[in-house]
Formats: sequence, structure tokens, C-alpha cells
Amino acid sequence: MNEYLDIILRSTAVYFFMVIALRIFGKKELSQLNTADVILILLISNSVQNAMVGNNTSLYGGLAAATVLFTINFILKKLIYKYKKFGAFMQEKPEILIHNGNLDFKVLSKLNISSDELKEAMREHGIEFFKDVKLAMLEIDGNISIISGDKNLKQTHYKRKRNHKNLSGIN
Repeated sequence: MNEYLDIILRSTAVYFFMVIALRIFGKKELSQLNTADVILILLISNSVQNAMVGNNTSLYGGLAAATVLFTINFILKKLIYKYKKFGAFMQEKPEILIHNGNLDFKVLSKLNISSDELKEAMREHGIEFFKDVKLAMLEIDGNISIISGDKNLKQTHYKRKRNHKNLSGIN
């Protein structure tokens, strides 16, 4: 087989493996990376490099693999945008955490969001009490959006920090 066709097939397989793995383990895990997450990503990239390029360590082999990854990513994003059902399958759904001051404890438990983390997000939005939250949502990108009933409060952007267990067992 042509060595560049081999790189294209290997890179495609690795890309789709990573998409499936992120879908299973959740994109929310990547919303803000801690040290263990960065180490995991570096180790994964190192472990799959040879799976993509095989014995070809040439510049052209690396560029071929990178081109395949960028192309697949571009096509996948276009498909997600164009086909709503495919997009719904590939992306997480936003989750309501608080509605009219009432916390959804089932959702908070399922997502492993602590009250301290939720309070931090509220403080960053200038809100002190749960009862003052009109709507709090965990967005598809892992951010917590909070809307208050107070028109005078400035709405800010809170990036969720995760203290979760990953595959390596490091917290």
C-alpha cells in the first residue's frame, strides 16, 4: 500500500477513535484542564503518533497526518452544523442546574458539580444567593451560564474548573 495512503487511513482511524472517546468520557472534561488533564493529553498524543504515521518520520509524513486531521475536523464541524441530528449525537446537551432559585440536585449529582463550584460561578456573576438565580445552565462547552432576575447585574462568563477522576486515576 502507498505509505501516504497508509498515513491517511491511520490518521483517520485515530481521529475517529478520539472523537468517540471524548464523546463517551464527555467534552465537559475539557472545559478547563488541570495538570493531570494536560499530562493525559500529552501522553495520548505521544501514544497515537506512531499509530498515525507508522515508520514514516519524514516531514511529509507528519504534514500528511496533520492535513488529514485538519480536513476531517473541518468536515465534521460542517456536518454537525448542517445535520442537526448528527450534531445532537456528537455534542453534549446543555443542562439546567438552577431554575427560578431551585437547584436540580439530580443533574448536579450526575454532572459532579459541587455547591461550592456553583457558588463560585454565582459570585463571578455577582449573585450571592441561589434564590436570586433565574437560570443557571451548564453549556455544551462546559461553561456555567447564570442569568439573574436583577437587570442591574452584569452577566459574566464563568469557565468551569473540573476536579474529576480521569482514566489514569490521577485527580
